[in-house]
Amino acid sequence: MKVNLFIALRYLFAKKSHNVINVISAISAAGIAIGTAALILILSVCNGFDSIIEANLSDTDAPLSVVSRDGSRFTSSPSLLEALEETMEGRGYVCGVLQENVFASYADAQSLAVAIGVDSTYEALSPLGKHSSSPDGALILHDGGLPKCCVGSGLARSMGINPRFLEKLKLHFPSSKSTVPLAGAAGMISGTKLGVSSIISVSAAFDASSVVLPIRELRNLLGAEEGSVTRLELRKYDGSDFTNKERKAIEALLDGSLKTLDRKEANSSVYTMMKMEKFSIYLIIIFAVSIIAFNIFGTLSMLHVEKGEDIKMLSAFGATDRTIRSIFTLEGWMISLLGLCVGLVAGCTLAALQQHFGLVKMPGNFLLEAYPVILQWQDVLLSLLTIGLIGLLIATLSTRGLSQENSSGKR
Repeated sequence: MKVNLFIALRYLFAKKSHNVINVISAISAAGIAIGTAALILILSVCNGFDSIIEANLSDTDAPLSVVSRDGSRFTSSPSLLEALEETMEGRGYVCGVLQENVFASYADAQSLAVAIGVDSTYEALSPLGKHSSSPDGALILHDGGLPKCCVGSGLARSMGINPRFLEKLKLHFPSSKSTVPLAGAAGMISGTKLGVSSIISVSAAFDASSVVLPIRELRNLLGAEEGSVTRLELRKYDGSDFTNKERKAIEALLDGSLKTLDRKEANSSVYTMMKMEKFSIYLIIIFAVSIIAFNIFGTLSMLHVEKGEDIKMLSAFGATDRTIRSIFTLEGWMISLLGLCVGLVAGCTLAALQQHFGLVKMPGNFLLEAYPVILQWQDVLLSLLTIGLIGLLIATLSTRGLSQENSSGKR
């Protein structure tokens, strides 16, 4: 063991003549420990909520979608659908989705809505059904041969929609076929009536305005041609994402007017917001830990005064200013490392307990019983490196002045 490290360890654990030095050192270590534990816990909670958002997005947005480059509708030919299914080699399926803003009315309530027309494959295989209020957790868009619709919970609440009522939901859209002004405004609006089979609750954005209905009914409402879609959704039966190689093979089948979008590209604003929220929390806690770590300044300053005789003796034995400075730097860093280690153990332990046992419950009436927590090694490593570097930087800055005082004292 090097001499400077040995002396620093002795200074760290040895009893000081001034008890206030021990108190300040303990406060510094405790503050860093609490800050480290809080950082790991809060980042883990962010991971938990992000995972819930991603899970909901995976149910409403496919891992890979084929869309037009200008965002308009396009016609999906049977040959294209067959080619896409062959590319997945029986490991997935393709769904056609048509989406448009429409005007909805129910009894005396009216609202704008987002109509999402889906085909029979989507109705049978989409994971969206597990968010439905239907008893068997299925997406029911046909009942006895009659078309039905599923309504987002937010829209249903605002319009008073209840699947148990006989009242039908009416959807309206400007007619593309009306060319006779004498028919009046009513003749320029096409409409359809659908019974409500269930309520869907996925996310605030989806629930607030979405109406899911058979794609044929929406095409008739919009006056769109057969095969018209907004996007083609590609999903695997096991729910996994597409590799870059698989995506390139799919893109090779498309003409220049079409492109592919993965889930993150389709919801770039949501993923950016999640990253910014997590980064903002990280900066706030790191700032608080940095302020607490500045107590090391006081600790090292007072220790330098107390160990004045030891410094003179070490100088007499040939110790340079650099050696003396490194002793105090190492001790200041070890104070922060001590708090860091305690905080890492405490934070990881608490996060693991919450993740597996859900000890802290969510307040109020939420679908989640306990706060979601996911402990990731990347967060632990980031906390370790960041707080460790902060401790080293502050300890180094604290001893620069001490070294200068020691040098001037020798002169």
